[in-house]
Amino acid sequence: MEVVHKIGRRKTAVARVYVSEGKGNITINKRDLKEYFTTAPLQYKVKQPFALTETEDTYDVKVNVYGGGITGQAEAVRLALSRALCEINEENRTVLKPEGLLTRDPRMVERKKFGQKKARKKFQFSKR
Repeated sequence: MEVVHKIGRRKTAVARVYVSEGKGNITINKRDLKEYFTTAPLQYKVKQPFALTETEDTYDVKVNVYGGGITGQAEAVRLALSRALCEINEENRTVLKPEGLLTRDPRMVERKKFGQKKARKKFQFSKR
């Protein structure tokens, strides 16, 4: 099996994933998964595609991820891994699609408007 390359995005985070056959090592920005994503929920999010397809220890993963915060990065990695697993084996699609792991979350930060404090919050109005 050759290396499968896929891209995942979430908010402003972009993850490039390289999946090859191996023993289940996940390296993110040249650091171990547990070192990069220190909390359990983020580690769970990254490993979710492997858990659902029951392929935890069959692939080695190298990830380059930048932009956004840690949650956005974790979800970008999850999307990229799901896409890679679908390319490796088309049957994985039937497992991942109902869980919503193949859908790019389109929500982005709303822009701040002029004459307002934030995107929707207004300046305080005082009647003197």
